[in-house]
Amino acid sequence: MPLVNLAVVLVSPKTPGNIGSAARAMLNMGARDLRLVAPRCDHLDSQAVAMAVHAADLLREARVYPTLREALADRDLSVGTSARIRADLPAPRHPAQVRPLVRAASAPALVFGPEETGLVNSDLEQCQVTVRVPTGDYASLNLAQAVLLVCYEFLQAQDEVPASERKTATREEMEAMYGHLHQTMHLIGYTDAVRARHTLRLWRAMLDRALMSSAESRLFRGLLRQVEWKVRDAARCGTVEGKAAPADETALD
Repeated sequence: MPLVNLAVVLVSPKTPGNIGSAARAMLNMGARDLRLVAPRCDHLDSQAVAMAVHAADLLREARVYPTLREALADRDLSVGTSARIRADLPAPRHPAQVRPLVRAASAPALVFGPEETGLVNSDLEQCQVTVRVPTGDYASLNLAQAVLLVCYEFLQAQDEVPASERKTATREEMEAMYGHLHQTMHLIGYTDAVRARHTLRLWRAMLDRALMSSAESRLFRGLLRQVEWKVRDAARCGTVEGKAAPADETALD
């Protein structure tokens, strides 16, 4: 099937009917990997099964995760969905613009937020790119409608030549790298608790665009380990005193 490698991730869905309808939309487009993050209802409820119609097996095979990070751990590309512009985060793009990235990925994921709020900033931080379905002035889509439309856009890539066959790092590898970077920033005084989140978002945006391979993420972490060792060694020898960099060197406004 064209989108068989695409995982559709629903974050904290509220109603069984929406989950069932989303499953049906996935099956229509050839996607079969449904993942639920902290659902607020039973995805095997009779209403969900009724709305899924022929996608009932897809519901039964769905995997449930406590956090988005765990749901994305084995994915090498995560695409968030949002209808809003968020500060410090890249602006949403048209799904067709993201199609080459999805086509080139080995294990892409498409992430949808709760029905009432959509994805929050902490969820979108874990997505390399964000898409928005172009609509009229009234931009509120039913969850299943959104799943159907974005999967349809990605389905158009089936006859396109992949932009690259390059294997990128999994999201778990990238999240571990970002955690390591965050620790190193604090260690060397590059940022502080107040500015850390903003600063790390800027680094995430830049490094996610690089589409690092697993080896490259390990290479980057090797540099971070060397920096940490050097700082701690200097501190033991009494040759370095921790000092924060000026504000204009720690973050780009």
